[in-house]
Amino acid sequence: MIGAGLGGLCLAQGLRRAGISVAVYERDAAPAVRAQGHRLHLDAQGHRALAACLPPELSALIGAVAGRPAPRVTGFDEQLRQTAVFELAADPGVPPAHVVLDRQVLRQVLLRGLDEVVEFGRRCVGYRADEEGVTAHFEDGSARRGTVLVGADGIGSVIRAQRLPQARVVDSGVRLIYGRVPLTPALRAALPPAMISVFNSVSGPGQRFLGIAPVEYRARPRAAAARLELATDSLAVMFGRRRESLGLSDEDLRAAAGTRLREVVLDQITGWHPLLRRIVAGWDTSTLYPITVRGSVPLSPWASSNVTLLGDAVHAMSPAAGAGANMALRDAAALAAALAHAAPSTPLVDVVRDYERHLVEEGFDAVRRSSANGVRLLGESPLPTP
Repeated sequence: MIGAGLGGLCLAQGLRRAGISVAVYERDAAPAVRAQGHRLHLDAQGHRALAACLPPELSALIGAVAGRPAPRVTGFDEQLRQTAVFELAADPGVPPAHVVLDRQVLRQVLLRGLDEVVEFGRRCVGYRADEEGVTAHFEDGSARRGTVLVGADGIGSVIRAQRLPQARVVDSGVRLIYGRVPLTPALRAALPPAMISVFNSVSGPGQRFLGIAPVEYRARPRAAAARLELATDSLAVMFGRRRESLGLSDEDLRAAAGTRLREVVLDQITGWHPLLRRIVAGWDTSTLYPITVRGSVPLSPWASSNVTLLGDAVHAMSPAAGAGANMALRDAAALAAALAHAAPSTPLVDVVRDYERHLVEEGFDAVRRSSANGVRLLGESPLPTP
């Protein structure tokens, strides 16, 4: 497998649990060498995927530390007047169905027990497939061979570029600036109770958008604290607007220091409610980075083989529906189950085909929902017609 993001690691855990040999190759030199998002919301689908793939003690560890804000998304205007409330559906089989935690905390959990499975600093440059298996080739000239190759290497997937050259990833026109604000007792007390929810969406004039999401860890059980480097309680805060309205080129955004990015956003929210400006002013500038919001153009089904994909490598989507991480985990659980439960006489390509049928249906449905939300909330350009 290529890529040790959340989906790839979840799949590795699921295959190991099923007794299937797996190796994961990751281009980054270490687990935390670059920003990959601060916070994620696990819904019922994500919970079920993790429960299916992880050893029970690791699933319990996630439950022990993850925060449990009110299961709703709350909308506000720029003066912090509440405009909407969306209650998130509960799932009686997954209590609680909605929790939040830091991405790096989840990645720590997913890496547990995989020391001999994951190799960092291995950049894949392509593969060669035949009827007997697949050989992955790496930048250092080495190669590794296996029965199935899974591209879990994200939105810039090398595997997708070779496997599905017709697949397109398009720029939505929107730029996001992500960062973390320490959730001090004083700031916590200043937040209106309605903001202690899974996500808060602040919409201002000119399709300016501020997203605020609390990440508060539960009481740390001694065993959990001993095994995890838990982040401090925080607000994950993102500002979004169309590229041409930010006043900085993409090159300038990428080169800007955190202090400069904070200044840009404070300028963008001049006149907004004082608490919103206080939150942005409190950004830890060392955590700030910009993101180009891109999305995959939905594909028609393709002829399956012994090379497949999961997560952002095939169905990258706008964050406007909060579905990307949960879909990657769903893919991982579905592929692990398909491979684990296949009858010995079933051709491998048939197993992959069944997995990819759901990948196309469910994955691209989530892409479309996310894009529609992004068009409405952020002014994203609509996805092109396939």
